[in-house]
Amino acid sequence: MKYTRIAAVAAVGIAATLSLTACGADGSGKASASKGSSNSSSSSSSSASDDSSEPGGGSGGSQAGNAKPDSGGSAETRSDSASGASGSGGKTTFCKTEDLAIDARNAATDEVSGRIDITMINRGPTTCSATGFAGVDIKDTDNTSSPIERGHAQPRITTLKPGDAAVFDIAYDIDNSDDSLTNPTDILVTPPNETHTVDLKWPEGAGKVKGSYVDVQVFPTHTTK
Repeated sequence: MKYTRIAAVAAVGIAATLSLTACGADGSGKASASKGSSNSSSSSSSSASDDSSEPGGGSGGSQAGNAKPDSGGSAETRSDSASGASGSGGKTTFCKTEDLAIDARNAATDEVSGRIDITMINRGPTTCSATGFAGVDIKDTDNTSSPIERGHAQPRITTLKPGDAAVFDIAYDIDNSDDSLTNPTDILVTPPNETHTVDLKWPEGAGKVKGSYVDVQVFPTHTTK
């Protein structure tokens, strides 16, 4: 009888132990699954956050791709500048080469300082602007042409009504020797803000250029009034 009771107690103990072990395993499994699910959710959230920071990704990249170029006041300002707008009351276009009667004459007052006046008369039907520096090249007998540098002078507003004239000067030192390396034949003139050029003959009586054409200077236009 004693042995029977001991065996029964032992059996009950073993059954209890097995029951506790089973409960522990089940609880541990559930905890691991819950932890794994949490990690997976966190990883997914982190991945979504990282994707939005990639170049071109997220709403920022989409907005940048759909951004429209500025078509407001800046374009209008550029248009006004290109057409020679004067003030806010209206626009005055730049004088076109085809509307200008252009002539060159010797204007030197002595035999040392050379000066050539280039006159431009507005023969067009409307008022135009000749403000600024004209482009000038001097052509030599060897068929080479040299661009002339701008003199240090501030351009003045030069607005020409039909029939009005503008003038600009070319200044240089006259070579009075017989050893000059220059022999100018033509002056190529492009009016301010224009691309079409006129070919003028070197004025009769104008002296040769001393040294080289590097020292010749052209000055901005001004009205003759």
